[in-house]
Amino acid sequence: MKDGAGDGGRTELNPWPAFINDRLEMYNKLKAEHDALLAERAANDSKPIKVTLPDGKQVDAESWKTTPYQIACGISQGLADNTVIAKVNKMVWDLDRPLEEDCTLELLKFEDEEAQAVYWHSSAHIMGEAMERIYGGCLCYGPPIENGFYYDMFLEEGGVSSNDFSALEALCKKIMKEKQAFERLEVKKETLLEMFKYNKFKCRILNEKVNTPTTTVYRCGPLIDLCRGPHVRHTGKIKTIKIHKSEYRKRGFQEVVTPNVFNSKLWITSGHWQHYSDNMFSFEVEKEIFALKPMNCPGHCLMFDHRPRSWRGVGRRLADFGVLHRNELSGALTGLTRVRRFQQDDAHIFCAMEQIEEEIKSCLQFLRTVYDVFGFSFKLNLSTRPEKYLGDIEVWNQAEKQLENSLNDFGEKWELNPGDGAFYGPKIDIQIKDAIGRYHQCATIQLDFQLPVRFNLTFVSHDGNDKTRPVIIHRAILGSVERMIAILTENYGGKWPLWLSPQQVMVIPVGPTCDEYAQKVRQQFHNAGLMADVDVDPGCTLNKKIRNAQLAQYNFILVVGEKEKASGTVNIRTRDNKVHGERTIADTVERLLELKGSRSRQAEEEF
Repeated sequence: MKDGAGDGGRTELNPWPAFINDRLEMYNKLKAEHDALLAERAANDSKPIKVTLPDGKQVDAESWKTTPYQIACGISQGLADNTVIAKVNKMVWDLDRPLEEDCTLELLKFEDEEAQAVYWHSSAHIMGEAMERIYGGCLCYGPPIENGFYYDMFLEEGGVSSNDFSALEALCKKIMKEKQAFERLEVKKETLLEMFKYNKFKCRILNEKVNTPTTTVYRCGPLIDLCRGPHVRHTGKIKTIKIHKSEYRKRGFQEVVTPNVFNSKLWITSGHWQHYSDNMFSFEVEKEIFALKPMNCPGHCLMFDHRPRSWRGVGRRLADFGVLHRNELSGALTGLTRVRRFQQDDAHIFCAMEQIEEEIKSCLQFLRTVYDVFGFSFKLNLSTRPEKYLGDIEVWNQAEKQLENSLNDFGEKWELNPGDGAFYGPKIDIQIKDAIGRYHQCATIQLDFQLPVRFNLTFVSHDGNDKTRPVIIHRAILGSVERMIAILTENYGGKWPLWLSPQQVMVIPVGPTCDEYAQKVRQQFHNAGLMADVDVDPGCTLNKKIRNAQLAQYNFILVVGEKEKASGTVNIRTRDNKVHGERTIADTVERLLELKGSRSRQAEEEF
């Protein structure tokens, strides 16, 4: 395995592990047999069938020949391009898999939850292929999760460092550009045991969980994996993969996923049950009480405690974007600023006492980086030991001094808020100011001396003391994502900057003869990663369409007529009616991507 260019990161293995080529050789033989059988069915068994769409309309098709994708194309190419997956007789179905009989057909776009699961599942296969090609280990689980995915891999030796992620991300992007087809193949169980003999995990799954004579595998590129599917048509349908949230990766955080439901015993251990159970959604399972998690910290304590730690293992940073539930009183609910289900950019840092100052400095710098992007001003308060505190007063004094040093080094104005800390540790309160001058609590940096005691967390210190307690830093930058969205919406007055806007570009044809060109223009901007729509409503005048787009706060409005159609250009104006004139599509896309990448707050003026 070769190192990356001077940064210790990995590059693609050359040659690939032998099992990849052996597996491909077996697959190609089986695929040839499958294709021959399908061709025979199409020739001998095909018959006319009726496909019923959701609106009741019936479409003629041929069994073993017609695919959902072909039907989508027959309706409109735009629909076909934006469809993620099909449902045939209420079952998810690959777009390129032939229909077999009379059926109902639904074409699902990304907005549908089942389509999102397929999208993330296909994304996982792309990452799995890249992992095999870079690490050469054995892939294990790789399912979609809510708004994302992951893939486990078993490595005989070595591990994964943060330096590896750039190479992994680059290879994923390469795989997406190659538009590798996702191929479905039904294979006998005994054949698959031979195909996956290099991977004990896959063989165990086959032996323990597959109770049918055959099961399915999917291929994209050199990756072949056990999978029920379905998948998107090809890897080019996955527009972007972020292996790790960039700022978290830079700052040494490990992103983790913890369960949504825990036994109440965990909350009794953490102390939350005694003080917070009325605000938790709880229910009985097999005569025991379980509850949806209202916070992540107890789960992270279990993760820290799952193996012995030394002083080298503290300074451990766990980031969790999981869903939280709190049973707020109905009268306390307020729009998006206070809800019962929400997500946080939550993190917990397990560190030694002497590491507090540096860790807090890092948290404050992280906060500044994020808030500068949004243009927020904020104020800081140091909240110190309350009267009813728990723990050793010397520990409190030492911790508060380190927090004070961190704030002084940060260079922003701060105020002392004596006695307002939590009973389990001092904290730094951060409030941001919205567009009308109101302050909101979003970020938090809170020390905790008590959870490590309640969970009996220890590590081996420099001097060999194996009973040293870590300190936990509870840390969030955005806080509740829902609350932050509410604040941002008010802050921008609905006029989102280009880089954040869900409505970046609206393409408007001058008349019906330019509709097709307008659709092609929209597709080019969409393919470039911009949020683009087109208005081909024949019932609206040109001026009305422009006005509608401006009222909907589309950052840029691209008008196309016969002149633009002939020259491959667009005529550009903004939501504030600033006219930038005619530009080529390529130049316009390039400039908008530059403005988006720079996170410009005045892209409409700077264009």
